Amino acid sequence: MWFLHRPDAANVWKNDAVCNRYSRYKGILDGTKIPRYLIAKKLVVNISFEEPLEKLWLAHEQASKEFIELLRKIDSEEILLNELSSPEKSFLDLKEKIACKILESCHFCERRCGVNRAQGKIGFCRLGKDSYISSAFAHTGEESVLVPSGTIFFTGCTFTCVFCQNSDISQEWGDVIDNKVSEGVKVTSKQVALMAEKLWKDGVRNINFVGGDPTPNLHTIISALKQFERNITILWNSNMYQSLEATKLLLELMDFWLPDFKFWENDFAKQMSGVNNYREIITRNIKLAYAEGSGEILIRHLIMPGRVEQDTFPILDWCAKDIPKAMINLMDQYRPEYLVRRTPNIYRSINQRISTIEWQKATEKADALDLLWKPVS
Repeated sequence: MWFLHRPDAANVWKNDAVCNRYSRYKGILDGTKIPRYLIAKKLVVNISFEEPLEKLWLAHEQASKEFIELLRKIDSEEILLNELSSPEKSFLDLKEKIACKILESCHFCERRCGVNRAQGKIGFCRLGKDSYISSAFAHTGEESVLVPSGTIFFTGCTFTCVFCQNSDISQEWGDVIDNKVSEGVKVTSKQVALMAEKLWKDGVRNINFVGGDPTPNLHTIISALKQFERNITILWNSNMYQSLEATKLLLELMDFWLPDFKFWENDFAKQMSGVNNYREIITRNIKLAYAEGSGEILIRHLIMPGRVEQDTFPILDWCAKDIPKAMINLMDQYRPEYLVRRTPNIYRSINQRISTIEWQKATEKADALDLLWKPVS
């Protein structure tokens, strides 16, 4: 059994600080709380879905306010979820409609390439309207609080990280233009829901949407949640470079957030991952998840060689100030992969593992800031 290899995953819930910071997640595990997506299914919206996108967003803004009140009443047991009828049009239906509209001029991520993916045209992410799954399984290698995690790995990504350890599913998984797919199987939203169902039956603690990056597949994910009914935590495992609009669609659906926070300096982020305004976008989305979403966040920070002072220190400072109840996974797993390994002379500064001294500096900084990192790192 998994717990024989990961006793930390069983013992972590004996930590009062962990239970306090992830109280909703723990409540779902214990059967005393309801996942947010199930509540969104019960919230009535009254608008024609033929209205333009601007009016759909206005209805979404109103429904978001009503969701907060419904969530409060269900949490306090003023209302029981199973006593609510399923409306003709729900908040989740509205989110699905908006996602499909966004796909017509895609801005799920902040690259905002504007491609009509609904007609099958290919965006920067190398995806059209279809989604592809590389694998779906009960993952026992995730952080202690998540194990076993029901990971659903989508192909495609919004980043072009030169050191990517999953380049086979993020950047090199196939050429959908020529219909050559070397990694991943095309799936419908119904098939994704069935994968989640199987994972639930296998006893996972959460449904973990990951990649690549899940962001380009948001329309498929929302549609899958419409066809899934289990009382289980829904988790967003992402680079968090999604657009503000995509973040708003996610806020009422995700119980747990697992964001990467790789860089602090934007110039370095551009060199390594090919993205603009990295820090501003990532911090905006994480703060929204913290303040307006479930608030239950576990930051993954991959320590890069030679970047502790430039990136790790200011990221930890920001976490301590802006999201103090989040937990931090300080990751020492960096290794030269993908383009760094293939062309080491171009990427000499990161063509190495981090040193013991760098790890020590990072952990001492986290301790000095009183960040909770040891149970999940």
